[in-house]
Amino acid sequence: MTATGGRTALIIGASRGLGYALAAEYLTRGWQVTATVRGTGRTRLHDLAGSSGGRLVVETVDITVPEQVTALHDRLARTVFDLLFVNAGVADDREETVADVSTDTFVHLMVTNALSPMRVVETLRELVAPDGTIAVMSSGQGSVADNDKGGFEIYRASKSALNQLMRSFAARHADDPRTLLLIAPGWVRTDLGGPAALLTIDQSIPGVVDTIEAQAAKGGLQYLDYQGRTVRW
Repeated sequence: MTATGGRTALIIGASRGLGYALAAEYLTRGWQVTATVRGTGRTRLHDLAGSSGGRLVVETVDITVPEQVTALHDRLARTVFDLLFVNAGVADDREETVADVSTDTFVHLMVTNALSPMRVVETLRELVAPDGTIAVMSSGQGSVADNDKGGFEIYRASKSALNQLMRSFAARHADDPRTLLLIAPGWVRTDLGGPAALLTIDQSIPGVVDTIEAQAAKGGLQYLDYQGRTVRW
């Protein structure tokens, strides 16, 4: 079934930061939103749901646990979404390189930032309408072509891996009419982005949503920033 009252979005990873802001922005624009948190504790998202008049439903999933992603699919199996947005990411120490990063840290970033978001896409894609959009939160730091400064070496590698996996997904599903987007939100002041970031959430997220809206029903895969500009691979 399709939720009543307008277009529908499923936002994965929305307890705080950019994910929370996305959920709030789509609510402001009149969408029905299902958004997820990882743990069982109460979050700002639950408070937002309480004031949403029933237009925001909170689900729980840890995307690094495949069984939880499958269970989420099963709970939502009768719902059709216009948008699936997978927002997930952890950062690394800016100065840490492959010369000194621990294997555990490297694996954690790759699993959280690249493998797990794509597993979500693979598992939940059928919940998205044929003319709908599947978007994944990437980063400008995932661009190989634009990396001329270094820093955040492992984080960059994880986002580049995400981009590559999304391209492979698009190639495997070349006949799928859904629009596929990798979104670079800019350097935003969040827990992940840090206090020195150039953009506020209010400067980034409305642009992210405008960019997604502008690409609706166009099909194909694009790597775009929050202003709708193409990011070099």
